[in-house]
Amino acid sequence: MGKGVFVVGTGTDVGKTYVSALLAKAMKKHGSSAYFKAAMSGNVKTDGKLIPGDAAYVKKTAGIEQSMEEMCPYVYENAYSPHLAAKIEGNAVNLEHIAACYRALERKFDHVTAEGSGGIVCPLRYDGCELYLTDVIRALGLPCVIVSDAGLGAINAVALTAEYMRARDLKVNAIVLNKFIAGDEVCEDNAVMIEKLTGINEIMRVQPDARDLPADPRFLYG
Repeated sequence: MGKGVFVVGTGTDVGKTYVSALLAKAMKKHGSSAYFKAAMSGNVKTDGKLIPGDAAYVKKTAGIEQSMEEMCPYVYENAYSPHLAAKIEGNAVNLEHIAACYRALERKFDHVTAEGSGGIVCPLRYDGCELYLTDVIRALGLPCVIVSDAGLGAINAVALTAEYMRARDLKVNAIVLNKFIAGDEVCEDNAVMIEKLTGINEIMRVQPDARDLPADPRFLYG
């Protein structure tokens, strides 16, 4: 069975997909590597078919051999939270189907990098049946890595995300500070304060436009 990690963002547009691609790329050195995102909204139609943009980016950037159908079971056009996109478009997220899709990848690949939607407080379904991102992480039984922009606001965003996850018994193996500028006073201080406030001492600093991760990420996968 393959090992996996779940990439959680402190919010939207902090670099989850970028970091996921670097993780998937790095794990190719240690066996077969796959990517998974349960629900993806804000996608574009090509020849009448919705193409999961994040999956396409990871596939190209990481150079992984995997069909996009395997990568993302729920794809929506509207750039809304998945629960709202599903209300409008249909095809509501089903936890059992998500778990089955992930387990299939786990049997097929040595390492699976799973990416969340939005931030940790992300509703995937709210139509009489409630489903949240935390439910997916718990169902898959994966350790997590928190991704945040390294700049102003990172301390608050990471500390709140880590505390919310800790309260729900979700394991965080590391924090990734994206767009980290070495020597920058804010970035450097953010790293120090985040370690102090969260108690998480595994902090990976990813510089802007990095093509590879600064450290071997195998320790992230459980």
